[in-house]
Amino acid sequence: MKKQKFKVDKHILTPKHLKLGEREKAQLLEKYHVTSKELPKILKTDSAIKELDAKLGDIIKIIRKSQTAGESTFYRVVSDV
Repeated sequence: MKKQKFKVDKHILTPKHLKLGEREKAQLLEKYHVTSKELPKILKTDSAIKELDAKLGDIIKIIRKSQTAGESTFYRVVSDV
């Protein structure tokens, strides 16, 4: 019997994580008048972004389900500290 590996990014309680492209990243930073250094951080080793092939400085869009808003969107910059 083959044992399947658990993937945390596929778990029902893990919010959806997406890596922004360069164009989306530039638009986001311009829209909010911030630099990537001003965004909250997510560790490169975070198991939720392991499959995204995220590099330092990439921006991750996190979409969480919300009982009041339906969906809430958050942004994090990939960091090693």
